[in-house]
Amino acid sequence: MIDLIVNPIAGGKNGKNMQKNLSRIESRLKARNVEYKLHFSEQKGDVKALAGKLIEDGAKTLVCVGGDGSFHELINGITDFRKVNVGLIPCGTGNDFASAICLPKDPEAAVDLILDSQPKFTDFMELPTVRCINIAGLGIDVDVLKRYEALPKKTKFGYTKCLIKTLFNFDFTDFDATLNGKTQHFRSFIACAANGTTYGGGIPICPVADPTDHLIDFVAVRELKGLKIVGAFLKLKKGKLLTLKQSYHERAAEIEIKTDLPCTVNVDGELYDDIPFKVKVVPDTLKMFRP
Repeated sequence: MIDLIVNPIAGGKNGKNMQKNLSRIESRLKARNVEYKLHFSEQKGDVKALAGKLIEDGAKTLVCVGGDGSFHELINGITDFRKVNVGLIPCGTGNDFASAICLPKDPEAAVDLILDSQPKFTDFMELPTVRCINIAGLGIDVDVLKRYEALPKKTKFGYTKCLIKTLFNFDFTDFDATLNGKTQHFRSFIACAANGTTYGGGIPICPVADPTDHLIDFVAVRELKGLKIVGAFLKLKKGKLLTLKQSYHERAAEIEIKTDLPCTVNVDGELYDDIPFKVKVVPDTLKMFRP
């Protein structure tokens, strides 16, 4: 039995994209004579609640049919990782973590991967009050998300427009970052703890991150001025941000970031106010179907 938790509006167009994807997913499961059950979320928080309830009821295989936000909820809803294997059929707008672990974009192929492979341990990150599967950050990405959430339609191009606007209207953040036994001060437009490689629907913030290496990739970019901001943006879009001389990159199992004032943290595209930015990698716990 496979329990599929479905976000009916993932992928946009008022649920039309999901209807098409779900039809293909169900046809594939039926063609392969697989017993399954669909569980639909209706509002924010439902995926998390459904995951916890299904595990309590004895579910062995949970599959998220949705995007990064839905999968973020599912990971946070798991009450006992020993009892369940997890799958993801990427049907969202961005699908950043799905890309990081090389999941098929085609729904039928994603179903076949789940049915034909064995689950593998996959890292996630843990903050004091929330789990993170892809990217946790503060600074410019928080401002971008606030602009993005105000858009009537959510698209990859819309996210990029919000990023450009924010780049030229942003105050740098002062923070101390502690990792690998040392503390450094930064004045930066971003502080990022990466398990995955991209965010915002394919923006390659840390192309070298690996969700299976038992480490977190820390990325910061020191203060830039004038046209150097444009250069940094172009390098970011091309996946070459780490080559910028103002960029700082280091791997660690734990990272703590402290700011003078309470801050908002972006966790997998969701905004959390006033939570400690203390993150650690959690290996050998999440069992996930992936290549």
